[in-house]
Amino acid sequence: MSSTHEQINQKFINNSVKISAAVFFVTDRPKLAENYTEDTWLKLRDAVGAIQNSTSIKYNLEELYQAVENLCSYKVSPTLYKQLRQVCEDHVQAQIHQFREYPLCSLDNLSFLKRMNRCWQDHCRQTIMIRSIFLFLDRTYVLQNSLLPSIWDTGLELFRSHIVSDSAVQKRTVDGILEQIELERNGETVDRSLLRSLLGMLSDLQVYKDSFEERFLIETNRLYAAEGQRLMQERDVKSCVKLRTRIHFIIFSLFHRKPLISCVEKQLLGEHMTAILQKGLSTLLDENRVTELAVLYQLFSKVKGGLSTLLQFWRDYIKSFGGEIVCTPEKDKDMVQELLDFKDKMDNVAQSCFARNEGFINAMKEAFEAFINKRPNKPAEFIAKYVDSKLRAGNKEATEEELERILDKIMIIFRFIHGKDVFEAFYKKDLAKRLLVGKSASVDAEKSMLSKLKHECGAAFTSKHHDPIQTGTCNIYKHINYMQNQSEPSNIELTVNILTMGYWPSYTPMEVHLPPEMVKLQEVFKLFYLGKHSGRKLQWQPTLGHAVLKAEFKEGKKELQVSLFQTLVLLMFNEGEEFSIEEIRTATGIEEGELRRTLQSLACGKARVLNKNPRGKDVEDGDRFNFNNDFKHKLFRIKINQIQMKETVEEQVSTTERVFQDRQYQIDAAVVRIMKMRKTLSHNLLVSELYNQLKFPVKPGDLKKRIESLIDRDYMERDKETPNQYHYVA
Repeated sequence: MSSTHEQINQKFINNSVKISAAVFFVTDRPKLAENYTEDTWLKLRDAVGAIQNSTSIKYNLEELYQAVENLCSYKVSPTLYKQLRQVCEDHVQAQIHQFREYPLCSLDNLSFLKRMNRCWQDHCRQTIMIRSIFLFLDRTYVLQNSLLPSIWDTGLELFRSHIVSDSAVQKRTVDGILEQIELERNGETVDRSLLRSLLGMLSDLQVYKDSFEERFLIETNRLYAAEGQRLMQERDVKSCVKLRTRIHFIIFSLFHRKPLISCVEKQLLGEHMTAILQKGLSTLLDENRVTELAVLYQLFSKVKGGLSTLLQFWRDYIKSFGGEIVCTPEKDKDMVQELLDFKDKMDNVAQSCFARNEGFINAMKEAFEAFINKRPNKPAEFIAKYVDSKLRAGNKEATEEELERILDKIMIIFRFIHGKDVFEAFYKKDLAKRLLVGKSASVDAEKSMLSKLKHECGAAFTSKHHDPIQTGTCNIYKHINYMQNQSEPSNIELTVNILTMGYWPSYTPMEVHLPPEMVKLQEVFKLFYLGKHSGRKLQWQPTLGHAVLKAEFKEGKKELQVSLFQTLVLLMFNEGEEFSIEEIRTATGIEEGELRRTLQSLACGKARVLNKNPRGKDVEDGDRFNFNNDFKHKLFRIKINQIQMKETVEEQVSTTERVFQDRQYQIDAAVVRIMKMRKTLSHNLLVSELYNQLKFPVKPGDLKKRIESLIDRDYMERDKETPNQYHYVA
């Protein structure tokens, strides 16, 4: 029994010893951890001090990193972070004295900046080194506590609060930087890397805006305001544009460029936009300075309201330059070619210089439409004549592909014209003349032009023009067969083109004295034609006739392709050797002006089948003419062109009056159509509807006259109580 008790007691004692030992181990562990932490921190502090003093570190960096990790595992991260911050703060605080005690002499500002930069660079390098040792602390404890700044941010905060935020130090630093920038602006060489580093310091410390930028922008405003005034007085726009691009390149090397660039652009461009454009835009455009215009567009795109101002001046320039082309009668001869060249030039500027900006392209179209309609009817007339000159036979200026491109360009100008009916009238007249006298360069080109007009204006615009092109000599063969069956066959082959009135322009008839053979052929054909088409009337047009004559010269036989008037003159020399101009006029009955041009083509042109006495380029009263038997030419068939009389003022007025008359009919038809549909309408609404329907420009006064005319003809009536109201009369 006692033995068992002793065993139990021994067991208890053993257990007590074990427990006591265990308790002893636990109670002694904080003491060991405390000793370990203290020793480790001292080691880390020595390392930090060595880094800050730029001396060699006694310990291995990997060992130091491991020590930080061990301390964090002992849950002493908060204490470690605080101690590290305190050590860093003490070091930074000690640095401020070297700046406060620095000499105030302005000559030492540069050395002050260099010392500040050296201090900043050392601080950044030291902070990076310290962070690499305490990286585990930074990535665990600091990262998990969002309110705590990182070790790098702590370093920035300490440098900012203890050095840069010191009023005296900050002022001298900023003053020194501004002084260096001023020196550079004055052309002196400065240490740009130093400036870049110090500006980076202010930016990293987040004091750039408050401490530096405001003062810097004030100085910049002052400098470039004066510079802008000087440039505007001393230089032209071309050199100013080049200088401004250079200034921009200097600025681009600085920090926080946007407000600075905005400041410079405002002073050099924004404040002088109107003056710059007034002074030089027209010169740049006149001289087609594409490079400078592209730079100008880029610069103005950076300034508030710049592009809208440039666009307005661009529009005004086009209106002014184009208006001078259109409204100067002395330029009428070359008007269309100048318009085409001007349009090509402006298209190139819009694409090459203005980045194909849709606003500028639309403004150009509006400007062209505005100035080209300043002078009613004339541009449309000259465009029609220009088309005629390009589609005439003998036009060797362009190949078929080039001609097609020219016609496309003409259509672009044509789109801007309001009075397209004027173009139609002159185009129709010229088209008929080309076809009738065989002057058309190409049927394909004619059809191509009609196709373009149809696409632009609709099928109704060209419906009457297709018939002349498609009308051939449909009655020739029947007439030749008829002539061959006559009892008295003729040696003359007669070809007759029947022109249906309405599809062809009207021509003023001219009575001439035809040879008996021709008169007989005309009568025979008249019987033939009226026998097949009853109820029709034929009217001969000698102005459009032409013939092929067989002539004998000393050199041999030739064939002469001539007009009917030239034919009548040449046939006279079968009856005599020499005739005066009066004798020829009496015999042929040709109008005097037409006769002079005819004789001039035969006696003064390249193919002189007649001799004129006395010699000269012009036909005068008293001149005498004889047959040139010595005439020579390398070709067998020679075409002698009739000297074309320029369209007389009367013809132009006649064509314009026809257009005006057609417009009156269209206005009347539109008024009746609208009133028939609406029954009752006020004057203002009726005029508004008419402007929507009519496709040509018309003045309100002309509309009022047509309305009054329709009221007089009982198509409509005024309201008895409201005179401004109209009622349709069925």
